[in-house]
This record gives sequence, C-alpha cells and structure tokens, in this order.
Amino acid sequence: MNIALIGYGKMGKEIEQIAISRGHTIVLKIDVQNQADLTISNLAKADVAIEFTGPSTAVENYLKCFEAGVPVVSGTTGWLEQKSKVESQCKAKNGCFFYASNFSLGVNIFFAANKFLAQIMNDFPQYDVAMTEVHHTQKLDAPSGTALTLAEDILAANSTKSNWTIDSPKSSSELHIHPIREGVVPGIHTIKYDSDVDYIEITHSAYSRKGFAFGAVLAAEYSATRKGILSMSDLLNFK
Repeated sequence: MNIALIGYGKMGKEIEQIAISRGHTIVLKIDVQNQADLTISNLAKADVAIEFTGPSTAVENYLKCFEAGVPVVSGTTGWLEQKSKVESQCKAKNGCFFYASNFSLGVNIFFAANKFLAQIMNDFPQYDVAMTEVHHTQKLDAPSGTALTLAEDILAANSTKSNWTIDSPKSSSELHIHPIREGVVPGIHTIKYDSDVDYIEITHSAYSRKGFAFGAVLAAEYSATRKGILSMSDLLNFK
C-alpha cells in the first residue's frame, strides 16, 4: 500500500517506521518545509493519506484529499467545530474519512470501559465524577481530544452532568477536566468517581507514541478500500 504522510513530526516519523515494517511504502511526506508539495497530483500517487498536523491546517488538508479521491485517516485534534463541513464534503466527493481522537487500541478499550462505568454510576449520584489528563508540553490543545471523547461519553450517560469545563466548576452539573502539560508525557487520562466514603478510579497511561502510530496504520489499512465516515468503533467492531 502506498501512503502519503501529511505531518512529519514525531508522530509522523513513528507512523513511517511502523508502516514500512508492515510492508507499506511512503510515497509522499509533507512537513512545514514543503507544504507546497501537497498537491492533487502528488496525493494521487497514494492509496491512503495519514494526517497528523494541527487544527489550523487539518481541514484544508482533508478537503484536498477528498478532491484527490484519496481516503484520509486523521488524528489531528482541535478542529471539530468544522466537523459537519468536513463530513458533508467527504460524502459529496464519495470519499473516505477516518477520524479518531486517539488511535491507541488500549485507549479505545478505555473508551468502552468509560462508557460502561458511566452508565453504572448514573444510578449512584453520591459519586461526583471528574477527569485529569496529562500530556507533554508541546501539545497545543487543552483539553485533549481524548479527554473530550471521554467527557462526551460521560455526559451522555450521567444525568447529573450537563457540560464540561477546564475552569473551577461553578455548579455540580459541570464535569471538571483538569489538563496538565509537563515534561514529555505521551498521555495519561484518569476518570475519578469520588464520594464521602471512597472513590473509584480508572486510568489509561501510554508508555510511548508507538501505540498511537500502530493504530493509525491499522486504520489506514482498513480505510484504503472503503468509503464514508469511519471511526475506531468500525475498525475494532465494538458493539
């Protein structure tokens, strides 16, 4: 399979290593130094594009892939206010768009556990839920895309919470997300249900970027021959 890498930072380089180890070829690498090379003709050389850039460039990159008829897999966060536009353009071009806030297999298992726990804990309002997420200092968005996915699933199941905030909660209906940026931490997410007598806590902690990169390559393999809007739930066949 021929892959275009849009974004060749630390994650892009990790993806490249795993893709090559799985027998794929990188036919295009786009970074800040050669953005002019992201053309329709260059993209057309690829079977699929993997996009890890930033929120200011991601949407334009997606649209260019749709125009080239190339499936795109993206893990860029911070652009979701334009989600409806991206999905409508993908469908208009009969394209394929695979988006995940986190491609780690472990994190997606954690998503499923978080949903299940949130459903159970809705019957126990004496437990107040909050979240902490820790990332490296180069991560620009806060809270992380992973934290937002976790928060959305909690809000969908928990009738005592109506919205999330990274500020000090003004009422008990706000889910507090505490983002921490320090060192070179790949990612730690903790959900805590606290009561007067005890607490319940689940945590996912990444050792390195390798798990995220491996999942992104699996998503690219899955998307290369498909159409439509896809997610990790499709890839992993979660019920």
